[in-house]
Amino acid sequence: MQQALAINSKYSEELAAECLEWIKEVTGEPINTSGDMDNFFEVLKDGTVLCTLANAIEAGTVKKVNTSKMAFKCMENISAFLEAAKKFGVPPQETFQSVDLWERQNLNSVVICIQSLGRKAGKYGKPSIGPKEADKNERQFSDEQLRAGQTVISLQYGSNKGATQSGINFGNTRHM
Repeated sequence: MQQALAINSKYSEELAAECLEWIKEVTGEPINTSGDMDNFFEVLKDGTVLCTLANAIEAGTVKKVNTSKMAFKCMENISAFLEAAKKFGVPPQETFQSVDLWERQNLNSVVICIQSLGRKAGKYGKPSIGPKEADKNERQFSDEQLRAGQTVISLQYGSNKGATQSGINFGNTRHM
């Protein structure tokens, strides 16, 4: 129980509300966008809204959305959404386990995943949420430029004037 409280202490109602607002905007579903934990859980727990979101970002992403309220069908929906999120480019460390949502173990990780997906949605022509992702900025240097850099002695390395290794010993000293 203590662990659940620690995990849920990271939960942000503002971010959760922002996620639900974004889901409502992208899907057009009439969902309650209140960010409190109870509402967030109730809106997303069966996975249908999440699957609808994945299909709204790119049609046909989730082939079959289960409308049954049976546990394993809901878990299937959540898993299908997670697969879709990975396909859209959400890094594995920003996804969640199905039980985090279904058993209400870690709703903060669900918020993180939706926020991450929200940043990726811009690439699919959908509104995005959160900070804009940085673009890759690769640089090409010629061999001449690379060689020129090898002759420069950087003052950032400092100097070793006055430095000695006296007084350094490894392990514990022997007391007599």
